[in-house]
Amino acid sequence: MRGRFAEQLSERVLVFDGAMGTVLHVAGNSLDRALPELNLSNPELVSTIHESYVAAGADVLLTNTFGANRLRLAEHGCSVSARDINLAAVRLARQARRGVHRTIFVAGSVSPAVSSSARAGVRADERAEVVREQVQALVDGGVDLLVLETFGHLDELVEAITVAAEVTDLPIVAQATFTSDGLTPAGETPREVVKTLTGLPVTAVGANCTVGPQHMLAILDELRDAGDLPVGVHPNAGMPRRTGRRFTYPVARAHFGRYARRFAEHGAAMIGGCCGTTPGHIREVVARLADLRPRQASPVTAVPKPRPAPPQSPLARRLARPGFVLAAQVTPHGEPEDVERVRGADLALVRGNFGEALRLEREAGVDTITTVTAWDRSLAALQADLLGAHAFGLRTVVCETGTPAPLGDYPGADGIWEVDSVGLIGLLAGLNSGRDHTGLTLATRTAFHIGARVNPGAEDQDAELSRTKAKIAAGAQFLITRPVYELEGLSRMVAELSGVDIPVLVAIAPLSGFAEAEYLAYEVPDVTIPPRALSELEAAGEREAEVGLALAAELLDGARDLVRGAVVVADEHPGKIESLLRQEKSALQL
Repeated sequence: MRGRFAEQLSERVLVFDGAMGTVLHVAGNSLDRALPELNLSNPELVSTIHESYVAAGADVLLTNTFGANRLRLAEHGCSVSARDINLAAVRLARQARRGVHRTIFVAGSVSPAVSSSARAGVRADERAEVVREQVQALVDGGVDLLVLETFGHLDELVEAITVAAEVTDLPIVAQATFTSDGLTPAGETPREVVKTLTGLPVTAVGANCTVGPQHMLAILDELRDAGDLPVGVHPNAGMPRRTGRRFTYPVARAHFGRYARRFAEHGAAMIGGCCGTTPGHIREVVARLADLRPRQASPVTAVPKPRPAPPQSPLARRLARPGFVLAAQVTPHGEPEDVERVRGADLALVRGNFGEALRLEREAGVDTITTVTAWDRSLAALQADLLGAHAFGLRTVVCETGTPAPLGDYPGADGIWEVDSVGLIGLLAGLNSGRDHTGLTLATRTAFHIGARVNPGAEDQDAELSRTKAKIAAGAQFLITRPVYELEGLSRMVAELSGVDIPVLVAIAPLSGFAEAEYLAYEVPDVTIPPRALSELEAAGEREAEVGLALAAELLDGARDLVRGAVVVADEHPGKIESLLRQEKSALQL
């Protein structure tokens, strides 16, 4: 492997893996703990991450050993043997490449001996000794090369290279870290770094961490122009943002992939990811570089193939058959009336949590469609809830962005979203294909039937159509409209979507009376109430609720030729809604 790494480095762009610490953090591990210790206490998790990077197409796996030396482990209060942690790390990375029919290198990750805050209190000979101990363990474990990464002081990087070269003749990749001003934290330029390292026993140089893809491109150019050594870049996925106890990163996979292509075009020999990057980012890098790398047979990985997906959802089965689908929309309150509201329907669309949907299925004997909102929820929390719901048998979900409640004296205050409805649809599509939100390969695929909302009454029809198509592209498999009160807008929207093979269900909400109709018509955006409906409800007097139901029945009858089904809002007048649904079923049978 020693000669092969240098050989392949000269022949093609090698793709390194992405972050280990970020994915461990997303999995619930605090960044305050010694993450390398997980090689011993939770090897299955570390193995899964390595295997996911293999499945993503990475050529080089970094061991989970950043900070795995005696001094840095002690900073985190970890007294476990550094040697044992490093040996376990190499074993896990080597196991991840077993059975893969392509070359994958295992690189021993070596950090600065101490954190920057502790540097002043540690002598150079102490730093050298702990690096020596770690390098020796990595070499004994069987790594193919060493990667000295995230060095912010050039003198420490030189020390580490010198020590590593005394221990082994394995290839050494030396990486400094640079801030957005193009200097290391100690103030050295990329040119100074390369000039200093050129005379040392290093195979390649590079930059990692601290900055995102855009700033890294400029640093790459300076590193490349300063010498003849192969150059690698491993940017962060942007600047981190703290959300509660978690850190999130903004750079999307597509943006990261575009810059990976630019890195290659600017001469990078190695491309990978640092903080915030996931197997999904690396998969995008591999795809963007596919035509720059030698054609290879599809890799056979050691990652278990996902088991076959469970059976189709009840709605999917109904839509696969001819006929008009009828569903009742309810907001459950844990009361007997909830069951009454869905009588006569094929399915129930439940606005509420998954537990209420399961209760309704059990008590009413009806299959459910459940709404999921992205507002004020982290991706990890959304995914956990969805996987739990799937385990209990829920299959059909409608994705919504959600609208936050007014916050006290600040009704204009915005909510918090990690994703909107389009991103939520993408999350579900990923789970269906066997990947979690970080790109990790799952042992099984989900079988969610994914729905999205569309608003035929939107004032900006072009924008609504564009967003609806984005939802479909993300993975939406059926559409449910916002409540409509006239057929013109619905007919127009259905015509615009005629080139897309996707079923549409119309939502119909019987008007309770003139006051509600007037409010919707004049005070709620993107809702159209026909003048005829307003006048009939105003003239109805005490019969206004009955007139509202009659108008809904007429609308339902007229929509039959436009859409595949209807969702009738049944939160009010459960008995009358049941009657409406039964009338419609009778009409359909005729």
